[in-house]
Amino acid sequence: MRLTHVVRAGVAVAAAVTAALAFPALASAHVTVNPNTAVQGGYTKVTFRVPNERDDAGTTKVEVAIPTDKPIASVSLKPVPGWTAATETAKLATPVKTEGGAELTEAVSKITWTADANSAIKPHQFQEFDVSLGPLPQVDQIVFKALQTYSSGEVVRWIDEPAAGTQAEHPAPVLKLAKKADTAVAGATTSAGPAVNAADPASSSSSSDGTAIGLGIAGLVLGLAGLVVGVLAYRRSASPSA
Repeated sequence: MRLTHVVRAGVAVAAAVTAALAFPALASAHVTVNPNTAVQGGYTKVTFRVPNERDDAGTTKVEVAIPTDKPIASVSLKPVPGWTAATETAKLATPVKTEGGAELTEAVSKITWTADANSAIKPHQFQEFDVSLGPLPQVDQIVFKALQTYSSGEVVRWIDEPAAGTQAEHPAPVLKLAKKADTAVAGATTSAGPAVNAADPASSSSSSDGTAIGLGIAGLVLGLAGLVVGVLAYRRSASPSA
């Protein structure tokens, strides 16, 4: 066995491991809401992140449905250069009282962002759309069903609701809501140091970055291990027999 063959085998192992680790990240390229946690009864700013998954078309329109069975009284949009934002409202089956005591009879039911001629999301790029919401309802989660329209006319429906033990093909963005008491416990300081707040997007981002770095290091270690094994095998085959 030649040394060059061993080196090539080691490189192939490293490449295969790297591709395997990268696949989950590629497969998860869908419309998401960030951060994905907030507190019931509070106000929050969320970002809908929309990646372009097509090689031959741009994303020209994004629609996000806001559930009205547990309505959100205040929905504010941050302008996105090159995009026009519009909201639709719906009459509520049962009016609800706002914090100020007023009666809410209708609420925002959908947000639509439309790109101008030069601002479509190009292949291998993404765009972010910021929304301020509140007060958030007393529920465990909010499912924001979304539609993504491409310049080719294709519409991708990100509307699959989460189900335990399954992975949806087109999952809808989900905002998890924690009770105020749960948040207070999660943020309490212990003797080992301050606990991580589950609703803190910076903490979530750091955790995700640490996981990605760990996976990358693991891939390199496995690739190097394959190379070392191959070199040792070469040396044994090249040594004179006893």
